[in-house]
Amino acid sequence: MAAHGGRSRRRVFLGLSLSVVLASAVVADAGTAGAAEAPVGLGTAKSFGVLAGSAVTNTGPTVINSDLGTCPSPAITGFPPGEVKGTIHAANAVACQAQSDLTTAFNDAAGRAPNTTYPGATELGGLTLTPGVYKTPTSLAITGALTLNGQGDPDAVFIFQAGSTLLTAVDASVVLINGTQACNVFWQVGSSATLGVRSAFIGTILAFTSISANTRATVQGRLMARNGAVTLDTNTVTTPACATTTPNTSSTGPSTSSTTSTPPPTTSTTAPNASSTDSAGGGGGSGGGGAGANNTSTTLASGNGATPAGGDARSVTAKTGRGGGSGTSTFDGTASSSSTELSRTGMARTGASVRRWLFWGGLSTVLGSGLVLVARRKPSSSS
Repeated sequence: MAAHGGRSRRRVFLGLSLSVVLASAVVADAGTAGAAEAPVGLGTAKSFGVLAGSAVTNTGPTVINSDLGTCPSPAITGFPPGEVKGTIHAANAVACQAQSDLTTAFNDAAGRAPNTTYPGATELGGLTLTPGVYKTPTSLAITGALTLNGQGDPDAVFIFQAGSTLLTAVDASVVLINGTQACNVFWQVGSSATLGVRSAFIGTILAFTSISANTRATVQGRLMARNGAVTLDTNTVTTPACATTTPNTSSTGPSTSSTTSTPPPTTSTTAPNASSTDSAGGGGGSGGGGAGANNTSTTLASGNGATPAGGDARSVTAKTGRGGGSGTSTFDGTASSSSTELSRTGMARTGASVRRWLFWGGLSTVLGSGLVLVARRKPSSSS
């Protein structure tokens, strides 16, 4: 009886231990499924499309669809012919607070733990990347198209950490697919960034020194230099706003979700003449800009990188013309259908996590209970 009792206790202990192990696996799985990189907080710098430490210099009809600022230097030249649709802050309290917040954001982005570390200078062109933090101790370059795949998650965050420089080639582009939003793409640059001619760039650049945007490069994001200058030449800088979903407050019918986004300040401007569009070189596609009022969905094509004017562009998805193909800019009257689809995809991902939790939790309970019952019945059968 003593021997049977000892074996019984061991079986009970084994059953309970197995239950604990499986339950721990469930918790770990749920934590991993819910983990996601948080966006880099910009503070008051969020309202700026261009922010510099020493100076902002512009050539040509650049358009900045939000605020422009410098601090500590008040040096701002080239406006006009450049146009700022927000407010110009030349070394005032607003610009200096934004610079302070930029320093905090720069340090935040630089301190994120990388998911992928490249050993040296890295060419990102031609790659398709999923959400995460990507780091190189030296330089990052983009030749051709870099594709960022949000995997159906509108909150997917991409952070790139370059120890020295960021350089995009002529007609290079960043392409967003499967829910990625421009507001969640960040480039932390240890020295300076240079955007090539007609580059269609997406993301917020946080540079320690300076930023140069060459002729007709377009930016769906921000150009922010902590200490040096930002140099512009016939560029378009559009500050992105994240689309958010809110529950329907209607008192009748099932609850649904709708999409809202905060548009940048708008004023009217003249759409560029399509006949003046440059042709893309080196096998890049050609893209033409479009014009329209209150547009909520915009497609940028690499090649010319022309951007729409006269519209309230709230979200941008870049497309690339490769191998002699052509990209066109299109405008949709509403973004609600795509955002609803993203919401459904996110719900499906959450449902999958819940099903995994229920499966493993149920399995651990069944196995643990079974071993305990076996342990309790064994002595009586032996006697």
